[in-house]
Amino acid sequence: MTARILVAGIGNIFLGDDGFGPEVMRYVCDRVAGSDGVRATDYGIGGMHLAYDLLDGWDALVLVDAVPNQGSPGTVHVFEADHETLSSTAGLDGHSMDPAAVFASLRALGGVVPRTVVVGCEVADVTDGLGLSEIVQAAVPGAVQAVESAVAMLRTEDDGREV
Repeated sequence: MTARILVAGIGNIFLGDDGFGPEVMRYVCDRVAGSDGVRATDYGIGGMHLAYDLLDGWDALVLVDAVPNQGSPGTVHVFEADHETLSSTAGLDGHSMDPAAVFASLRALGGVVPRTVVVGCEVADVTDGLGLSEIVQAAVPGAVQAVESAVAMLRTEDDGREV
């Protein structure tokens, strides 16, 4: 059985580098379109939309998002989310796109958070305005490759599991 993998870009395109996820998804959606068991969607700031879509029982989630600047704007990080350490505030918040709020909403709706791989880029500027900073824009091609690698890794691991 083929793994069902949701690739989700999140972020606010009106806040500079926070639009990293949607920008990466402009390329990812075309590259994984038609892939068996993979769906790629730009959720923008639609946290509840993502939470509801996660109720469909995905095996894995690849989340593409801007991450806080830790001193190296434009650096792409790929890591597996630790759902145990994320805020577990229960409840529904239709206006929040914070991943922890999305996962809390999913749990409040009775869903289970799937294995989650995050492809994130450290931001340089998240002030009001359209467009990514030059350094974050330069990270987009590498992030697209990282998403493709994450999907391939998740498929490979799925192929090796017993059903």
